[in-house]
Amino acid sequence: MKYSEIMVRYGELSTKGKNRKDFIRQLGKNVRQSLQEFPNLEIKAQHDRLHVTLNGESSSAVIERLSGVFGIENLSPSVKVAKDIETIKETAAAMVKEQFKTGTTFKINTRRQDHDFEFDTNQLNDMLGGYVLEHVPGIEVKMKKPDITLRVEIRLNGVYLTSEIIPGAGGLPVGTGGRAVMMLSGGIDSPVASYLAMKRGVKLDMVHFFSPPYTSEQALAKAEELTGKIATFGGNIQFIQVPFRKIQEEIKEKVPEGYLMTIQRRMMLRITAAIAESRHTKGIFTGEALGQVASQTLESMMAINDVTTLPVLRPLVSMDKEEIIRIAEKIGTYDLSILPFEDCCTIFTPPAPKTRPALDKSRNFEKLIDVDGLVKEAVEGIKIVDVKPNEKFLNQQSDVFAELL
Repeated sequence: MKYSEIMVRYGELSTKGKNRKDFIRQLGKNVRQSLQEFPNLEIKAQHDRLHVTLNGESSSAVIERLSGVFGIENLSPSVKVAKDIETIKETAAAMVKEQFKTGTTFKINTRRQDHDFEFDTNQLNDMLGGYVLEHVPGIEVKMKKPDITLRVEIRLNGVYLTSEIIPGAGGLPVGTGGRAVMMLSGGIDSPVASYLAMKRGVKLDMVHFFSPPYTSEQALAKAEELTGKIATFGGNIQFIQVPFRKIQEEIKEKVPEGYLMTIQRRMMLRITAAIAESRHTKGIFTGEALGQVASQTLESMMAINDVTTLPVLRPLVSMDKEEIIRIAEKIGTYDLSILPFEDCCTIFTPPAPKTRPALDKSRNFEKLIDVDGLVKEAVEGIKIVDVKPNEKFLNQQSDVFAELL
């Protein structure tokens, strides 16, 4: 079936009362950004639903992208035909026949926006239902919970038929839940945490620490490409790369080995907080899960959180690794995350880091380095890239990448 339009139904935002217009406007913006690689689409976000006119674009590709955008409850591909009863009948039968299997039941559900159309809804239901029964042998009518509900809308500009309801991502449109920054590594966890934060409507800026020559250009490209994957759920994302080599070298030189990881994490969080405040965002998200590694005990979290008063939010805190991996596979980040490019969190890792660092010792050891000067230099050295949905970065390193696999 060659579809002409995709009809999008709103999810949780439909309960938002006076803010509903703002939520719909934001969803429309996010959908346009997520679908920007399809130039022929026409997108209209209206009060009751959003319409995507395909104008020849691939319906399956657009549906796949739309089904991941937060704020969408479900969507239905539809066919537009002229207001000619014979054409409507033939299209209805063809659409049902395409989904028919032995024992399938159906019903017709007609809505009429154009009240000047020659037949009313009851007449259309009877005429179309009779035609389908005649032309799809073996099918039966069932009014409650049928296998196929063929919806027919008589609009002013034509007749639209649809018979599928495809689940959407749910949640809230990204941008309606405020703005925050995400500490994005190249691993499995932080992209999943990003996804869960965005599902509640939070607009994220990604902060990624890199330490050349200890970390490679491929590691940086992987983090950028992960950002492109995450951007498909809500539109363009600002990727902020922070130089971290000098800080890591100074910490390694001056701080006792057991506290290397704690002081490094404190510096990362302090820099991230400075970036967050300069961009007027309201919190910091991380991919930490309680007890997963040495730096993710309650004692470590307390010692690290000490450097900022901004909320530090951990969507994965109570999840185990298998749960996180399942989400990563679902959202398409897992295969990227496991590529063998080390990030700066994995270099200079001591053999026996403190799992229960003392807060007072953390503060004292931090005095051994120039905290203010290093933070200032790192923030001044950031580079910002605007990453589009599904944008590719690793293919620029394809020869090197192939040798590593």
